[in-house]
Amino acid sequence: MPEFDLDSFKKTWQEQPVQPKYDHAEILQMLNRKSRNYVKYIFWISVAEFLFFSVLGIFYFFQGEESNSFKKILERLGVQNTGDVENNFDHAYLGIKILGLLITAYFVLKFYQNYRKIKIEENLKGLITRIIKFKKTVNAFILISIVLLLVFTLIFTTFIFYALNTQNIQPNNSDVIIVIVGIIISTILCVSLIWLYYRLVYGIIIRKLDRNLKQLKDIDSQEI
Repeated sequence: MPEFDLDSFKKTWQEQPVQPKYDHAEILQMLNRKSRNYVKYIFWISVAEFLFFSVLGIFYFFQGEESNSFKKILERLGVQNTGDVENNFDHAYLGIKILGLLITAYFVLKFYQNYRKIKIEENLKGLITRIIKFKKTVNAFILISIVLLLVFTLIFTTFIFYALNTQNIQPNNSDVIIVIVGIIISTILCVSLIWLYYRLVYGIIIRKLDRNLKQLKDIDSQEI
């Protein structure tokens, strides 16, 4: 019986060429499919956001919660409720809400178009380009959402001082400081929550998409 040489067997085994489990075409197809799914997830999240804020906006519109909050601030500053300022504020706020919903609907459409354009059989360079464009669209959506909140805060503050000026009211400095500080803190908190939300919800998906993009670029560099 021949003697079994373990060291020789290990050396022979290590020298065996390792066959790749998948070729580039198969890897590309898998990454393509994953990327398409990630884009689909963001599309459905944006649809849910659009429906949520639409229902919420309709609910608060009939409840008049914004007007009540606005009136309480004006009353604290000594402004009498004449109706004109409140109506102007309601119109401006309604315009901001409609603008926000239109912007969200626009990005929902853009996300859907991105999802539809990513084809399983798409070539490598085309897929890389689409992923990069999609990331830019997501970043634009996040930035515009934050800007819209800041615009609303600016309009809200402008209407407060407009009401004071219309009725020639000189409120106490302490009351003005309290209102301004409250607006600033509320704005910072809202912006932080929006940023945190997008970082958690969209960020997780975008990071996975980034990994796909890196792998696609590696494949592209190997093919050159």
